[in-house]
Amino acid sequence: MDRRAFLRHSAIAAGIASGSLLLPGWCGEAAAQSLQDFMKSTKGAGQSLFGSTEISSDSLKALPQWARVLSKMNTERRLFRACLENEAACTAAGLKSWREVADATRGKPELEVLKTVNRYFNRWPYRVDRELYGVNEFWATPQEFMKRSGDCEDYSIAKFFVLRDLGYPNDKLRIVILKDRIRNIGHAVLAAYALGDILILDSLTDLIFSHRKYQHYVPQYSMNETTRWAHFYDKDRTASL
Repeated sequence: MDRRAFLRHSAIAAGIASGSLLLPGWCGEAAAQSLQDFMKSTKGAGQSLFGSTEISSDSLKALPQWARVLSKMNTERRLFRACLENEAACTAAGLKSWREVADATRGKPELEVLKTVNRYFNRWPYRVDRELYGVNEFWATPQEFMKRSGDCEDYSIAKFFVLRDLGYPNDKLRIVILKDRIRNIGHAVLAAYALGDILILDSLTDLIFSHRKYQHYVPQYSMNETTRWAHFYDKDRTASL
């Protein structure tokens, strides 16, 4: 994700920095309140993904790039599943890759499945959207990614859907758009709620760690197939962003 796209997608952070929140669509009705009041009134504040406080919405309208991916996945998933069921149906390189990674996870314990999927897709080279599509921001479907490669969101999307096809429930996976405070750029990872923890599949490393290990990752928003979340921090953490 380039810096301009990250700032555009993370406009909600401006409300945090100013000490007030405008939350239409997140709380049912538009509401304005101070950040500190919000943090105090939210059960489990600071206990969620990357130590944030989060609020959810079942509307994905604010995420058109993700909506596009979901709409195209209706077709792609039929092809992927046919390929998984019958090798003869794997008629394209992307489908063969899908079957390859699925075969590589067969019979492995959960952590090894996550490591295998993370390592498999991290083999694709990083390429920016401007180079591939001529635009600053483009979220690719798994087939588009496996054909042309992509950037951090695209790695996370491919990992999300292969894990879904391997049986992971939707509510145990999230694509997370965040700020990397060390590199001072936008980034994206996949969060898997597994083994009593939140484990992070990151395109920057084949290793998988708990979200608690990533003190420099500050989530802005996250999503799965049905829900999106906004993430917030208390005054002290916000001031350091």
